[in-house]
Amino acid sequence: MNAPAASELPDGVSGLGRSDLLAGRVAVVTGASRGIGAAIARALGAHGAAVAVNYLRNADRARQVVRDIQQLGGRAESFAADVTDAAAVADMVAAVAERFGPVDVVVNNALHSYTFDPLSRRTAWDIPWADYSAQFTGSVGGAYTVCQAAIPGMRARGNGRIITIVSDLIERPGVPYHDYTTAKAAVVGFSRNLAADLGPFGITVNCIAPGLVPGTDSSAVATDEQRDDLESATPLRRLTTPADVAGAVLFFASRWSDHVTGACLFVDGGLVMR
Repeated sequence: MNAPAASELPDGVSGLGRSDLLAGRVAVVTGASRGIGAAIARALGAHGAAVAVNYLRNADRARQVVRDIQQLGGRAESFAADVTDAAAVADMVAAVAERFGPVDVVVNNALHSYTFDPLSRRTAWDIPWADYSAQFTGSVGGAYTVCQAAIPGMRARGNGRIITIVSDLIERPGVPYHDYTTAKAAVVGFSRNLAADLGPFGITVNCIAPGLVPGTDSSAVATDEQRDDLESATPLRRLTTPADVAGAVLFFASRWSDHVTGACLFVDGGLVMR
């Protein structure tokens, strides 16, 4: 099969190149049928990893991501599982291990259902605790469930990478989505505790906090004026792309980040500097 031209490369691969950087590694990407998750899965596949493309409902999109990776000469397969369902996740991790080998890299990207709308959002004085609870279950609970399934194998082999996608809203709540942002901040705390416990086993745990990414659920209701204002406020003068996030994942998934754990990397063009 001839390699596709650069202009034909799918989102998340163009600009990031191809290599064997992750050859022999097996990665699970949750919520990988579209958006940022799909870009991450494609990038991991383009750099040699065998990729488990997890999805909840959209099997067709997940299969398309698999085909994109295979077009690049990579290995991939789609796996349906609700990341908050411990039994389903355990079955998925076992199926991935049977298909490709033990899981080396986990990317927690799955997003609990949420409506990003600054005009209809709940304010601090009217948001019920049930909204917070739902987001904690989806964000922290989902990451917890996937990690619990993958950690035993990583510990046994003395190596592993856990990467979780959060949001730069945890440091710069331009729109105060109280429940969503609080849950994402909790994921960072969860990840740092994992990093402290798992470091002696050669397992690193890090987070990536993207800015607003056009074409995703979080940006669907943003107006052109709002996007222009955000670009103007961004030191690098552009919004975040799925490929930007995928590039950060490649770093954390590879040997180049061997001595980095407990970090939260902001990928937002400099909106958050810390």
